[in-house]
Amino acid sequence: MTLPTIGDFANRQSLEFKDPDDLQLVFVVEEKDTLDGWAAWEKSPVPAEYQIRGVGPVGLKVRRLNKILRTLTEIFHYKIVHQTDGQVILQSSQGNTFSELVIKEVDEPTERPGRGSIHHLAIRAKDEVELKHWDKLVRQRGFVSTGVVERYYFKSMYFRESNGLMFEIATDGPGFTVDSHIDHLGEQLDLPPALADRREDIAAQLKPIEGK
Repeated sequence: MTLPTIGDFANRQSLEFKDPDDLQLVFVVEEKDTLDGWAAWEKSPVPAEYQIRGVGPVGLKVRRLNKILRTLTEIFHYKIVHQTDGQVILQSSQGNTFSELVIKEVDEPTERPGRGSIHHLAIRAKDEVELKHWDKLVRQRGFVSTGVVERYYFKSMYFRESNGLMFEIATDGPGFTVDSHIDHLGEQLDLPPALADRREDIAAQLKPIEGK
């Protein structure tokens, strides 16, 4: 794991580092009022004031900034909230920092799938009706869509934009509570029926997360 560095990510104090799999991650400091409504996890051994309350903002690097901006603003109605030379911060209509995208224009080699890379970025949809709406819009803009895919815990569709980034749009439901009660989520390995016969193999490859 690389040593963390203090930085300024999305105009907020941040701690940037890479995990053991070479994945780039950032801890971002949020103002207290931003966290209102994001309850602390009572069972966590970490004190509430130090807990991670959400995932976001998400950082993207692209060669053609204007291309992805048109996709995000014209199709998904993201709004530009801050822009400098070569970097743009966008927010979804929810208007909070957990729905932010920080996009930088860079001249770097395209990442390859595998260690240290992220397969796709997911955007939520309310239900299958809304999912089919986005699928139609994406196709109308000339992108190739997978169509609606059944994932047991949700339904989704995928498309790749012109910079090569893969986007997924996924429904909220039915959700992971189809297997476990919400009070016990994360206490056991839940798998969709399609992977049930591989439970032992999958469980054997998982590494425990140990807090220090």
